[in-house]
Amino acid sequence: MNSMAYMEQANQDLLHTYNRYGIVLESGEGVYLSDADGKKYLDFAAGIGVCALGYGNEAYNQALKEQIDKLLHTSNLYYNQPAMQAARKLKAISGMDRVFFTNSGAEAVEGAIKAAKKYAFTRDGWAGHEIIAMRHSFHGRSLGALSVTGNRQYQEAFEPLLPGVRFADFNDLDSVKAQIGDKTCAVLLETVQGEGGIYPAEKEFLEGVARLCKEYDALLILDEIQCGMGRCGRMFAWQEYAVRPDILTTAKALGCGVPVGAFLMTERVAEKSLAPGDHGTTYGGNPLVCAAVSKTIELMEQMQIEEHVQKMAHCLWNRLEALKEKHTCITEHRGMGLMQGLELSVPAGEASRLALERGLILITAGANVLRFLPPLIIKEQEIDAMYEILDGILQDMEAR
Repeated sequence: MNSMAYMEQANQDLLHTYNRYGIVLESGEGVYLSDADGKKYLDFAAGIGVCALGYGNEAYNQALKEQIDKLLHTSNLYYNQPAMQAARKLKAISGMDRVFFTNSGAEAVEGAIKAAKKYAFTRDGWAGHEIIAMRHSFHGRSLGALSVTGNRQYQEAFEPLLPGVRFADFNDLDSVKAQIGDKTCAVLLETVQGEGGIYPAEKEFLEGVARLCKEYDALLILDEIQCGMGRCGRMFAWQEYAVRPDILTTAKALGCGVPVGAFLMTERVAEKSLAPGDHGTTYGGNPLVCAAVSKTIELMEQMQIEEHVQKMAHCLWNRLEALKEKHTCITEHRGMGLMQGLELSVPAGEASRLALERGLILITAGANVLRFLPPLIIKEQEIDAMYEILDGILQDMEAR
């Protein structure tokens, strides 16, 4: 079957909840993907920030194959060695104290919300506490995660959502001060907003939110599902700010392709929040995904991925700045590490479509931002190749 036949079949069988690009991806090697017709693409999306190690890493693949031959699943009624090993490694790179493995980022957010509410209930002896989240944020599409996602477009059809959620403006400390109070159990935010347009938190803002949380004994929850695991030049973006969260969520690049997420917390929060029976998952933390987590962390350390990202982030920033200086349709450039965005005065979706035609995978963040999330193993020559393709696309769009 060719790509068109595959897509026609999929459109008959799959629920239409995605407006997919018109290609059928079949294989990958390094930072390149190939479709069912044999066309090759330079990947600057990494499966929405998931495939940090690129494609075809032999050591990673071998670790999963070996675990498949041993044991796939046990449930959490029993211990398994890969989960213990992965938790220990994740604690070491995050500076957190306790780990709960989930199946996705949205589930990690759900667990973080429950932990914050249980912490406040244990402290106060009553329920009904509130969470402050940020406008233009994105935390997932399950009902709890959707409730703290600051975008009415995603929420309206699914109301009523979780009560007791107040929204403040990202990077506006006064707006958080206006919402926080004795009923607040947590402030939840992305260290770098992703879907909202690639906005890093300002240092003064994050420090100020941390001070407010300490003053009100509210928990600081940092969502690093997209910006964590080396993406921003440190294992977690908050480490660049030195503002330690009380609860941290992670997923995407945590397992580099297998469905795994986690929420982590300090010992102080763990002692006063979720107890046996409060939370659970059948698949979460099974031996296969935890083998992937362990190998991912091991390889990132061996490859000195933080140093490499810092170097390549500088290169990407310079190339995107050069495009900004050259093209009037680029109105702003922002980001952190290998998580950068170009805001355009022309449709970003059209630019992404044209890129695909020319063998470059780029995704958007909203209607007017091109998002750059390459595999963390990207090299300078591949950034240069992206530059040449995108330069031609923007020239063509501006000439219309």
